[in-house]
Amino acid sequence: MKFVDEVSIRVQAGDGGNGCMSFRREKFIEKGGPDGGDGGDGGSIYLVADVNLNTLVDYRYTRRFQAQRGENGSSKDCTGAKGEDMFLPVPIGTTVIDAGTQEIIGDLKADGQKLLVAKGGWHGLGNTRFKSSVNRAPRQTSKGTLGEGRDLKMELKVLADVGLLGMPNAGKSTFIRSVSAAKPKVADYPFTTIVPNLGVVRVGSHRSFVVADIPGLIEGASDGAGLGTRFLKHLSRTRLLLHLVDMAPLDLSDPADAAEIILNELERFSPALMERERWLVLNKADQLLEDEQQERVQAVVERLNWQGKVYTISALEREGTEQLCRDIMAYMERRGELIEEDEAFAAQLKELDARIEAEARAHIQTLDDRRALRKAGLLPSDTDDEELDDDWEDDEDGPEIIYVRD
Repeated sequence: MKFVDEVSIRVQAGDGGNGCMSFRREKFIEKGGPDGGDGGDGGSIYLVADVNLNTLVDYRYTRRFQAQRGENGSSKDCTGAKGEDMFLPVPIGTTVIDAGTQEIIGDLKADGQKLLVAKGGWHGLGNTRFKSSVNRAPRQTSKGTLGEGRDLKMELKVLADVGLLGMPNAGKSTFIRSVSAAKPKVADYPFTTIVPNLGVVRVGSHRSFVVADIPGLIEGASDGAGLGTRFLKHLSRTRLLLHLVDMAPLDLSDPADAAEIILNELERFSPALMERERWLVLNKADQLLEDEQQERVQAVVERLNWQGKVYTISALEREGTEQLCRDIMAYMERRGELIEEDEAFAAQLKELDARIEAEARAHIQTLDDRRALRKAGLLPSDTDDEELDDDWEDDEDGPEIIYVRD
């Protein structure tokens, strides 16, 4: 199943049926009077969140949706049939935006949640509606109103509690494999992860959280380089970020340099996202001796002036991962308690979430505009590492995604 997280579609609700002008004509009944019925309402279009869907690929190739028109009224006071409503299933985590005004129409975050995106037209009135003591044979009717039409942009953001970020080959996929049942691809070359992966981490019998792994970031990612930019938005709904750093890179580079690159790109993408709770996780500790581990940790912490939590782990050998997962679970539970108990804290988090969403959407829109200008030949292509474009999305042999929840 191909992973598609952004689509544009056109929805057109059904028009309302017209009212009927008719007069009763039966044997032995003189001056039967008006009997024209009303038309039927047009069908509306709803988006419905479906827990069984993980991608918007169904809307990649079918982009126009028309709801049924209401039927016209008929004689004998018969009302026209109402047009059937159309229900379009989408994954949980889909944000719906009006493409014309950039207004956020709604956010689907729960299974079965419905969102009206195009209202059906109102029915027309038959001439029976216009009869009165002074107008016993009315010849007036009204037409049904037009159904609402909209161009929509749908964005899918995976819903996860914890987001992983780091350079390519920092060990993010290995980490998610070691702590959950998810099995993302792992190899000894960069960009083995080209789509987000989700895994459920169980801590005890009835305690769990969801972790999301996005493609690795490189320098210039905030301007469209590499694979990670188009997926950075998936971190905007996480509650905690784990910044994974390779303690023993094969190219013998300084781990602190890699960490700084990620922080710079994250800040350029969304300054508000930098305010999200982040923990520093130094990975691949099994590649170093104990004395070297302490030196590397100290050097990275001092270089970054890191004030938050720091963990040293080996995802491959599962050293330190169990304690890290227990601490994450405790943090999630405590965070939930504070939201319920402290209104100020809850309001602060809500405001931060709104800022992150707005900044992420604005940044992605800027990149989309630049991509459109390049395709139109109005902007020169002056970089070798451009963002993924529609050519990648249209590739039928493109990457696949499997969300695993054990």
